[in-house]
Amino acid sequence: MFDSAKLRGANRLTAALVRNVKEPGKYHDGGGSGLYLRVEKNGAKFWVQRITFGGRRRELGMGSPPVVTLAMARDKAIDNRRLILAGGDPLRQKWDTKTRSTFAEVVESYLTAKLGEFKNEKHRKQWRSTLDSYAIPVLGRESIHNIQVKDVLGVLEPIWTTKTETASRLRQRIEAVFSWAIASEIRQGDNPARWKGNLSEMLPKPGKLTKGAHFPALALADAPRWWRALLKRDGMAAKALQFACLTASRSGEVRGMIWGEVDLDKALWIIPAERMKAGREHREPLSAPAVELLRRLPRLVHSPYVFFAPQGGMLSDMSVSAVMRRMQETEVANGGPGFLDRQSGRPAVPHGLRSTFRDWAAEQGIDNTLAEVALAHQVGNAVERAYLRSDMLERRRGVMKNWADFLHEV
Repeated sequence: MFDSAKLRGANRLTAALVRNVKEPGKYHDGGGSGLYLRVEKNGAKFWVQRITFGGRRRELGMGSPPVVTLAMARDKAIDNRRLILAGGDPLRQKWDTKTRSTFAEVVESYLTAKLGEFKNEKHRKQWRSTLDSYAIPVLGRESIHNIQVKDVLGVLEPIWTTKTETASRLRQRIEAVFSWAIASEIRQGDNPARWKGNLSEMLPKPGKLTKGAHFPALALADAPRWWRALLKRDGMAAKALQFACLTASRSGEVRGMIWGEVDLDKALWIIPAERMKAGREHREPLSAPAVELLRRLPRLVHSPYVFFAPQGGMLSDMSVSAVMRRMQETEVANGGPGFLDRQSGRPAVPHGLRSTFRDWAAEQGIDNTLAEVALAHQVGNAVERAYLRSDMLERRRGVMKNWADFLHEV
């Protein structure tokens, strides 16, 4: 049986050497633990332990400094030796532990290891932001070992044709996370986010997509059926989607909504100019169902948001999109036709609800200008807008009441 104190006493590496060494090669620690530091030509450093069990000599990767310190590597090397003496298999134990890692945990490990390579602070923030906004809500709790191509598609498809540039960058970042996980032996097999010969066969090429492509919209005939299905959904994201539909508002306007913008007694929501796409303040009349929805919402003491995320921040765009995606999946699983765009046949997305409202307004013979103002669109040219001083608030109250009544049709 080996003497762990003896192993520690014969160490040759020092923390200073580990921190400063740049010459490529293998730097062995002493005491017979089999631990050494490998330094690559590009300056990358890795802890490796050479061990023998089952009659075979093997090398076991143990992470990289500075995340894994010299002391941590030594302790782990001794633990592995003890495990072998007890008849265990360090490689199997390592694999079993790593396959339990979730996607969110691997993302954190990846960012810890790699974000330092990005010199631009904005680039670092964008990396984390896109993963947090779109990938983590869908894949975060999944085991990195179990995620397949279809799961990555579930992240990308809702935004591939509507936010193509963002989606393309997101795919590249997810691919990088999986590449790192495979190289770190956290995952085995192919990279599910790889483009060539993989996702390229299932998604249209970004360069071929029409700029400004329409968002898949809910067919007008399906709207009441879809609304009934939505009312059965619990959760803050589902409530935000209900409110967005009732007000024909953009997801970002609803998700960023704070209580200080709302007057429930006057049934009025005033969105400040800085939160509007057109850069103008927008007054939104609230129908009775919209007011009732707000009155029933819980409030978080330390959060200003009406529709808050679990930790009190703003809901992500992906969390609202996920509600519609799950509604579509449930509908199809139950043998239904789904909720599809009438022209493209693609599943409807939250922003497409504004087009559904516009179709309804056209069918009702609502004045074009009135309908466009309801959607907070710019109307006419600069001269015409200068003369259009009214935002038609009271006329729009009637429009939004009738829209809510249509949604609630049995």
